[in-house]
Amino acid sequence: MEPEMVRLPIHEHWLTPARDNRWGKCCGLQFKTISDGYNCRKCRYFIHKSCSNCPKEINHPSHKCDKNLSLITNFASWSVRCRTCKETIQPYIQNYECQRCEFNIHLDCVKYPPPEVIDFPQNHDHKLKLEMVRSSFTCFTCGKGGSGYPYKCHECDLAFHVDCEKYGAEVNHPSHSLHTLKLITGKPPAYTDGNCSLCGKKIFDEMFYHCSACNFTLDLRCVSLPPPLNLHDQNTHNHELTLMPKLISFTCTTCGLHGDRSPYVCLQCNFTSHNNCSGFPWVININRHDHRVSRTSLLGIIDSVCGVCRKKMDWSCGGYSCKRCSESTFHTKCATREDVWDGIEMKDEPEEDEPMEPFEVIDEDIIRHFSHIEHNLKLDKSGTFVEERSCKACAYPIYHDPFYSCMSCDFLLHENCAKHPTRKRHVLSNKPYILHASQRNYSKCKACGVFFNCFIYGTFPFGLDVRCASFSGSLVHPSHQHPLFYTSPKGVCSACNKETSHVLRCVEDECGYALDFKCALLPHEVKHRVDDHFLSLCFGERDASGKYWCDICEEETDPTKWFYTCKDCGVTLHTNCVLGDFRGLEPETNIVLDDDWMQMTLYETVRNNSMSRPLCYKCKYHCIFPIILKVTDEDKYFCSISCCDIKTLPFYN
Repeated sequence: MEPEMVRLPIHEHWLTPARDNRWGKCCGLQFKTISDGYNCRKCRYFIHKSCSNCPKEINHPSHKCDKNLSLITNFASWSVRCRTCKETIQPYIQNYECQRCEFNIHLDCVKYPPPEVIDFPQNHDHKLKLEMVRSSFTCFTCGKGGSGYPYKCHECDLAFHVDCEKYGAEVNHPSHSLHTLKLITGKPPAYTDGNCSLCGKKIFDEMFYHCSACNFTLDLRCVSLPPPLNLHDQNTHNHELTLMPKLISFTCTTCGLHGDRSPYVCLQCNFTSHNNCSGFPWVININRHDHRVSRTSLLGIIDSVCGVCRKKMDWSCGGYSCKRCSESTFHTKCATREDVWDGIEMKDEPEEDEPMEPFEVIDEDIIRHFSHIEHNLKLDKSGTFVEERSCKACAYPIYHDPFYSCMSCDFLLHENCAKHPTRKRHVLSNKPYILHASQRNYSKCKACGVFFNCFIYGTFPFGLDVRCASFSGSLVHPSHQHPLFYTSPKGVCSACNKETSHVLRCVEDECGYALDFKCALLPHEVKHRVDDHFLSLCFGERDASGKYWCDICEEETDPTKWFYTCKDCGVTLHTNCVLGDFRGLEPETNIVLDDDWMQMTLYETVRNNSMSRPLCYKCKYHCIFPIILKVTDEDKYFCSISCCDIKTLPFYN
């Protein structure tokens, strides 16, 4: 039976009573019981019952502005700090805000402010008073320095962190009834694993509670708000579950992943689950698959790997699977990661409409593309090299690949670029991207970091160029014998040896090979004015002897890194010298750049194909890259991004 939905004035969608033990990113506290809150199926919104009656606007004594504080329920910036506790206000955490004076305060700090006077402190013999003047101090309890509003003992002239006065020297805890837990400040003992025995989170150099006799450690959050000792959640398991608060190795029946501490166990059957594995949605959309996936408590006999982490699935456990594609399976926790799932429960929701087709077939090899509806395009499969013409979708030249050309004007599209869908899911966003055929100015690709002004998936400044958007789960690259997958963000690229935000990895044991999007999608064959032949991408020569020189910049080439070479002439060329910083900008278009002096300048993108290469206005060297920028109506040229003094992307795009 479906729970009755409710409507609250502080949220725009209908809410469902929460019947699980999930973390409630509301005021910052966990649900106190398994039904102590509401969740939204349409967005990542959770609210405690105790918070649901909070007023939409308040006055606060620490807020000096005459404007009321408003309760905001959308994302809060990582840079915003609470004016009371000085902690960062994270996304999905509700807070009161004054937009006029940029004043923010946690909802939790409004509901439970620290008392102005503590008559009987936990860790001191005298009365403590909360200071109203900001100061720098050293806390007597933990020994750490602080800057803010401490408690002070005026008899001893001692200061205390507000948080340090919340916790006593000893505590009796329901998850460890054998012994009292003692408050410890500093690093966990060397014989521990350094993690909380309940939630498993790392305990850094801070306060925590510990039992040395049992090697049992709790962080402060789990001391205040532990998971319940008994849990009866029909959404997770049919029987009542009992918490086993100890270090123990197990495989979670709910998600299929390994666990090493404090599971819930069923005393009637063999069910074992992480203590935070509950409340998972039944039907969801994820960015690793084109269809909806559904949760099941038993995957059945299969031989597959998780489509997110690429690790083997345990068929005897639960997970997500696609009803259309039987081989597509996902670990429960992997599928519901915030970077994978958009937070929307799709159970009982109608299927999404199919995206609009990118083109209409008019006749054999003739189409009408949505980006150029005024004329028809005809397919050319001759393999003829089109000199100094580029694709309107990706800005890369038309070489030997099939392409569509307009029957009435000079509009060109690679055949593959013409097929890009108008809506696409991608590993870098938990929501689908919409394809737009034009931009007002330019963007910086979220995946590869290249500036571009052609087709864009998404909107400024979080868009993808069509080359990076074409990645669909795995990449077979000639530089490596195994397919590459996007499993986790940061890593070092094996091609350029640079650390980057997004890499595609080999998942074979102890392989370690990885490519960033920029290197992974380098064209394997290019043409450059320095050589009459086509240049081929070389994936480095580990056993090279002697020195290599780039024929464009005339500087040394590192043979262990990727470079372009001519198989006929033997020249070696840096990849960036061949392609340049502006490879994603369509030639003969205009863009506006914002420099370090906040001055906006109109530029033209021009081909560097004249007999005498122009001098760069900034570095005073001849421009060597194939696409350069020229200040409109002036004889000023710039060869690279660094020479343009670009500070940021303009926010009017």
